[in-house]
This record gives sequence, C-alpha cells and structure tokens, in this order.
Amino acid sequence: MIDLPKITPKRLAIKVKPAAERSIRAGHPWIFDGSILKEPAGGRAGDLAIIFDQRDNKFLAAGLYDPHSPIRIKILQANTPATIDRDWFRERIEGAFAQRQPLLATDTDSYRLLFGENDGLPGLIADVYARVLVVKLYTTAWLPYLATVLPELLRVSETETIVLRLSRQVQQRTEELAGLHDGQVLHGDLPDPEVEIREHGLRFLANVVRGHKTGFFLDHRHNRKRVGELAADRRVLDVFSYAGGFTVHALAGGARSVASLDISAQAQEAARRNVALNEFDATRHEVMVADAFAGMEALYRAGERFGLIVVDPPAFAKRAEERERALQSYARLARLAARLVAPDGILLLASCSSRISADEFFTTVEDELARAGVKYRSLERRFHDVDHPIGFPEGGYLKAGYYEIG
Repeated sequence: MIDLPKITPKRLAIKVKPAAERSIRAGHPWIFDGSILKEPAGGRAGDLAIIFDQRDNKFLAAGLYDPHSPIRIKILQANTPATIDRDWFRERIEGAFAQRQPLLATDTDSYRLLFGENDGLPGLIADVYARVLVVKLYTTAWLPYLATVLPELLRVSETETIVLRLSRQVQQRTEELAGLHDGQVLHGDLPDPEVEIREHGLRFLANVVRGHKTGFFLDHRHNRKRVGELAADRRVLDVFSYAGGFTVHALAGGARSVASLDISAQAQEAARRNVALNEFDATRHEVMVADAFAGMEALYRAGERFGLIVVDPPAFAKRAEERERALQSYARLARLAARLVAPDGILLLASCSSRISADEFFTTVEDELARAGVKYRSLERRFHDVDHPIGFPEGGYLKAGYYEIG
C-alpha cells in the first residue's frame, strides 16, 4: 500500500444545544455547526470530537470533526463510551459485511460494503467490484484513519486492489490531501480502469476510475433484476439508460426488443458494450441518443408503444431550492411515459433525490397519472437493496414505483 497521510488526530471536548443532545440520543449521525455551544479553537478535519452531556458532563457521543462542512460533527459512537481504534473499526466493518451475506449468496460479485452513515461510518463509502475495492471519501475527516481502515476493508472483502475516489468538495481540499487524488490506486494493480463484474449472473463493465459514483449504480440492482422478471415477450423502453443496466436485464429476461434512450452518446456506447458482453443479439437492442423528455415526445408522435417502460432519472433535487422543479419534472415524466405504455403494460418510475420524500414522490406521480386520465394500478413500491441499508431518515433516497397502465 502506498504511504498514506500521517495525521494524528486530537481530541476535542464539545458541548451542544439540548435539541442536538436529543438528536444524538435518538441515533441521528449529524451535528450541525449551529448546534454547537462550546468547542476549542483550531480543530482540524479528522479530530475526534467528544460530546459531553450538559447536565452531568458525562459522555454523550464521539464523532469526526469537520471544520469545512455545516455538518460539523459526524457521529461514530453515541450514548455508550468506546475507544475508537482498530478493533472498533474492525467490528463496524465486519458488522456491515455480515448484513450483505444474503446478496453475496447470489451470483453477484459487486456490492456496497460500507454505506456511510447508514453503516455507522459517516462520509465513507466502500464498494466492491470483483477483486477491486473502491473507497470514496465525502470528507477529509477520514484521512487520519485510512491507514487503519483500509487493511480491514481489504481483509474482509478479500479484494486485491484499492482505488480512491473523492467527492468534488474533497478534491478541492488539496492542501490536506498530501498528494492523494481522485482515481488513485492505493494498493495492488489496476491494468484496466474498466472492471468486469457480475450482477445476478449478468456481466457488466464498471469504470472504477472515471465512472459515475464509484463506477456503477449498485443501488438499483434489485430493480434491474425485477425488470428482467417482468420483461418476457415485451417491447421495453429504458429511459435515462446510462450504461444499460436495465437494458441488459430486460434482454436477459426475454424482452422482444429494448430501446435505450439517453442524451449521452458515451453512455449509449457503454450500453452497447454491456449488451455485447452478455452475447445478446444486437438486433434486439436499439439506442436513441436524445434528451429524455424530447425523445419520449418523439416516440409518442411516431406511434411507438412499449409493454414495459423504465424511467430512472438522475437526482433532480440536490439542493432545497430545486425541490419544486424536481416534483414538476417527475410529474412530466409520468405523463410522457404513461402515454407510451401499451395496454396492460408496466411503467417503472424511480427517484434518487434524497430531498424528495417517498410520500411526495409517489403522490406526485399518481396525482399526475390521475389528472392525465390514465387508468393505473399500483403493483409495488421498492426502496433500497440489502447493501444500501437505511440507518436514519436522510439516508433513504431511492424509491421506485411499478404501475400497470390501462
């Protein structure tokens, strides 16, 4: 393993407002800067913040201090004192790995091993792609702990290579990174940034150096499998298709044909390659490089209809001020897609916007279908796969509704 930053974190005694104390006792992992009553000066990213109860000055929580974020403290341990050392990290990592065992019993070798706050390690993501471990940092507060955490992740996952990915905010903290950079190989060899992975027996290429997220959208795995189960003998439209995850599963499930619609020609080329990787008949797969809204409108005017439509857009609401526009976009997608569904066909509409609650999303979609005079029946609602557990309200972002139309 390459030399990692040698940073010795300090311990900071912190006191917070009563509302924050109640939040900690309830299990919430975030303490915002405005909730802090007392803290020492000069705290650095990664220092261990020890929060004391105001009433009796006893231990309340320990967390990672981050002076660069409005989430000033990311809670690691609450209510019960503990020593945050290698043994503590090992226990958390092994606990997360145990939760993934039902998934690993399938023909799947790519999964999320650590899901940040939801696995008790806020700001830290660890994804496994076959023999490659991709670690993504959303805060520089993890830099002092990498030398402790990475060997444990390697051991548990039985991977051979580690690739480091950094959020945009972390990439900007160059003075703290000590030469570390996004896409860097920290351990082992990576002859090719594209890693072949298996997902329920199907094969995909994940670019672990430059791909979105950490290389692939692992969170929709169970929905892709479900689409494969629903696709037999249907014409399928995969909107916002990206690298063709839903497309490949639909073809594997016996779809008569699949049309992939995405504005990115590069993504469509990735979809073609993933279809070819699974040795499907290329004549059953059509690509359409176009804006999703305009593309669906054009398909409708051309009289095209599909027995199964998947609409999986990017996060429309990354900030609070984008919420209303996001809800309008979901409504518009529901209306456009429903018109393209053949009688007794199925529409899957998903959202990965954490700022839009599940109730808001499903209500918006179903109200729009009703306003458009669409007869529909809600078949099922799905949320996170087993490797994306939800540990606190803000940790749940993915929701998908399946509707029978007509």
